[in-house]
Amino acid sequence: MATRHSVSRHPATRNFKTIASLLTVCAGLSSASLLAQGAPERTLDEIKVEAVHRAEVGGYPLIGLDPNDVREAFKSIHTRDKDEWAEGFMGVADRYMAEGKSLEKTDPAKANADYIRAWHLYFFGRWPTDSSPKKKLSYAKGIEAFLAHARLMDPPVEVVHIPFEGKEIIGYLRLPKGATGRIPMVIAVNGLDSRKEDLTESFSAILPYGIGYIAVDGPGTGQSPVKASPTADRALSKVLDYLATRPEVDTHRIAMHGVSWGAYWGTKMAIIEKDRLKCVSVQSPPTDLFFQRDFIVNSLVGNREYLFDQVPALMSIFENVTTLDQVIDEFAKMSLVNQHLLGKPTAPMLILAGTKDTQVPISDVYKLLDSGDVPKDAWINPQGGHLGRQVGVWPDPRIFKQVILPWLDRNLKSNP
Repeated sequence: MATRHSVSRHPATRNFKTIASLLTVCAGLSSASLLAQGAPERTLDEIKVEAVHRAEVGGYPLIGLDPNDVREAFKSIHTRDKDEWAEGFMGVADRYMAEGKSLEKTDPAKANADYIRAWHLYFFGRWPTDSSPKKKLSYAKGIEAFLAHARLMDPPVEVVHIPFEGKEIIGYLRLPKGATGRIPMVIAVNGLDSRKEDLTESFSAILPYGIGYIAVDGPGTGQSPVKASPTADRALSKVLDYLATRPEVDTHRIAMHGVSWGAYWGTKMAIIEKDRLKCVSVQSPPTDLFFQRDFIVNSLVGNREYLFDQVPALMSIFENVTTLDQVIDEFAKMSLVNQHLLGKPTAPMLILAGTKDTQVPISDVYKLLDSGDVPKDAWINPQGGHLGRQVGVWPDPRIFKQVILPWLDRNLKSNP
């Protein structure tokens, strides 16, 4: 790992015209409506080709999906209608879910595999966000499938309900099996279109280190009780409050990990909760340029690294945002520079990114590395895209297991 000002680079590693029909943007855009600004969205045929390819190479957001299942779902999808999309994937997932239920008592291993397969399909049916009735149904079914899988984990997932402003934060908590004494913990927060279920699965790999974790949906996503705003981090502070009530948890050894939008919240928490977080790891954290109008219009609209509908997904995380103009207004409030936070003291941090990331500018990452009061560790892949991933060389699981987990282990167990 390199420290601040010595960033490690692994060798492998205006008044402007608003988009026509902005309400259509929120509902899911045709490519024609995006031509005026940014790149055109993929057509349905292009989405199908790219999705199958990503499933074949283990690329996000199709990690864990069988390409044949994806092809089967696409046979019944003929338009960009959201409900039709969801129905196509639910049709395939329902079969695996039914088989899992029928086998759970006689062949739990096969049932578990069926539940995982169903969960992935349901979640891609609601992707990138549950913005229609059938997509909401696919998301609900995905949670059901995941929890069926979670019950078969060893140790099983504990679903926790944390009271929050008249609502609740739902988290998935797991502690190492047979652990004694107070346990170090990681708070894991998802990105724009991933969910706490995805991070719960990934962070299972940290249990053998003797470290537990709790996964929660970031503000504006999944089952989060609060939309994204400059003060929404208070929900994540509430998770810290909750961990302090658990006798199993070592409150002096709590870390946080965030991906993409979750990395934004992780960076902010590293500042405002530096005294309660021992360390924070973040992948592709937005800090400033990401939130500026020119980047939104020229890089996020029609972004091809993102499979489709990134701007509508961004709209969904805010309260009552339905136009690109409103997204731009909300983004300006979210900038850590505009909030006068960037440059303040932070908890120790690991920052991961890819120089070729088109979704979060690498300049945002360098700006974070150059700020604060303590040296930061960095893993910057000069050939990497979003989150530092590089197909066939540095896929998400490899980065997670070879870079993130060892860093969290080392920092959570180190002496001050």
